[in-house]
Amino acid sequence: MAASSASDTLLKTPLYDLHVALGARMVPFAGYSMPVQYPAGLMAEHKHTRDAAGLFDISHMGQLRLVGPDAAAAFETLMPVDVVDLPAGKQRYGLLLNDEGGILDDLMFFNEGNGSLFVIVNGACKVADIAHIQQKIGGRCDVQPLPDHALLALQGPQAAATLARLSPGIERFVFMTGGAVQIGDDKVKVDAFVTRSGYTGEDGFEISVAAKDADALARLLLAQPEVKPVGLGARNSLRLEAGLCLYGNDIDTTTTPVEASLNWAMQKVRRAGGAREGGFPGAAKILAQLAAATAGAAGHTDHDTLKRKRVGLVALERIPVRDGTVLQSFEGHDIGIVTSGLLGPTADRCVAMGYVATAFSQPGTRVQAIVRGKPVPMEVSTMPFVPTRYYRG
Repeated sequence: MAASSASDTLLKTPLYDLHVALGARMVPFAGYSMPVQYPAGLMAEHKHTRDAAGLFDISHMGQLRLVGPDAAAAFETLMPVDVVDLPAGKQRYGLLLNDEGGILDDLMFFNEGNGSLFVIVNGACKVADIAHIQQKIGGRCDVQPLPDHALLALQGPQAAATLARLSPGIERFVFMTGGAVQIGDDKVKVDAFVTRSGYTGEDGFEISVAAKDADALARLLLAQPEVKPVGLGARNSLRLEAGLCLYGNDIDTTTTPVEASLNWAMQKVRRAGGAREGGFPGAAKILAQLAAATAGAAGHTDHDTLKRKRVGLVALERIPVRDGTVLQSFEGHDIGIVTSGLLGPTADRCVAMGYVATAFSQPGTRVQAIVRGKPVPMEVSTMPFVPTRYYRG
């Protein structure tokens, strides 16, 4: 979140003036003045993204390139994911770790080919991330921050048809692929780097563009009949319904990937018995937790090694359960905490995610949240709460 609420200390994205002109309510976020919602309101923006196409300004996020023949192997030493074998033209989710296996940040990286990785990190973490990457692997590859770039996200079931109208052929991209394209019409033409990805659970694209071209591109996209502007409020409700983590809420340096139920993000090649087993920060701890998680799935419990897990939660009463709410067993023992929670506009029920003691992590387990001193019954649920609609071809 933002370090200061004083407007004169906040940074502005290249789209700040456009947000103000569109009537956005601006709030501090990750050190920037960002639109939380427009006059239509969070609920309308959320539903429009589910039904058509929403345009998000995510230019507060950090963009960088890692360049050199050793870039992939070097980057792989910082994360428990497979970087080396990622084919050119494809993107993957990654996790920067500290020496204790805690999550410094979650990120996306794309193999551009020819020894170049394009990386997107969270806005609140970008200064620390870039310094960390430079300090750890700057001697093995060229770390190139891209502060003169903006980032837009076009999300929703009509995003592909909309963008293909302005960039014919872009529909050939499938989920987690992308490349350099030109977007435009008879009056505006913008060079961009596009990936078919996003953080809403919907089909869509993230568009990296030179900061000087961001306003023209945003206006061009908003001129399309399917597209409306969407703020941080709906972005949060969309990602929660999709079961996606928000860094600083659901994951941070005190959580490991296994505790965060992000096992899927750690490919077999980096796990025990894999060709490149371990070799990342906190490997011994994380591999032990993976073994404990596997044993737990087989019916053998090892709660000493893996003490807690991130789970989905559904309130059995129509009472929103917010982040920071204590979770208890029905015997009144504290067993965890909610990290994100709201009334899901599409799910039409109160959904949340949080951490619970491993013994309470199985779907269907009943727990209770203590809201203003009163217990609200909740049930551990699988995620996502709303089916994702990524385009896989």
